[in-house]
Amino acid sequence: MQIIGEKINGTRKRVGQAILDRDVNYIQNLARRQAEAGSTWLDVNAGTQPSREPDDLVWLIDTVQAVTETPLSLDSANPAALAAAIKAVNKTPLINSISGESKRLTEVLPLVAEHGCPVIALAMDDRGIPEDSATRVEVIHKVLAATRAAGIPDTRVYVDALAMTISTNTQSALIFCDTIRTIHAAYPEVHFTVGLSNISFGLPARSYINRAFLTLALAAGLDCAILDPLDQELRAALLAAELVLGRDNYCLKYVRAYRAGMFDKAAN
Repeated sequence: MQIIGEKINGTRKRVGQAILDRDVNYIQNLARRQAEAGSTWLDVNAGTQPSREPDDLVWLIDTVQAVTETPLSLDSANPAALAAAIKAVNKTPLINSISGESKRLTEVLPLVAEHGCPVIALAMDDRGIPEDSATRVEVIHKVLAATRAAGIPDTRVYVDALAMTISTNTQSALIFCDTIRTIHAAYPEVHFTVGLSNISFGLPARSYINRAFLTLALAAGLDCAILDPLDQELRAALLAAELVLGRDNYCLKYVRAYRAGMFDKAAN
């Protein structure tokens, strides 16, 4: 399971203020802790106005790279910000994201192809986010036709079938899982990711929902997620789910995590 550490995101109030204040220590602390927790990539999202986003995103990149070698996920829909950010990274980044939206296909996809980046592909287009699985699958067919035409192999594409908040549609998790099952059958080399906490937005005790959804999504084919790597109970649930699904040879990852103190010993 690949993990994209979610915490350096300027849409979060405290992080947004740190970006405005150029609070190096705060951002670097988030970067260090997420890297030490085993993140595959660290998400960097400035979340500021388009006119200042390129400078803010490059500042985030420089700040994070000063304390960790973990690769970055460049999280922006702004082609100018992405173009500036790609020049600043030390390692090939993950690009978050393209979609079926015409502007992203014409302005972001060429950057992805030019720099050989893996990329997140959202199941949405110029009409918005489809409410049903079948239409989301149609959108991804279109996006994958475009990535293939651009010379991007399926192995570098991370489809996000878009988990919408379950508080407004109790079928959201099922729609998500049905979508990735269908896409996986048609494109077996494609990866799947999700912004995990979206599913529980607006509800109490969100961590329980996130854990339940993560387990179901893993069974459907999820192999990457944007999540909080510092949530120890979530990480324990992930390891247990991978174990039950036969993805942990000889139970080694699970046992090592237990011996390292990741689990609550009272759960024995």
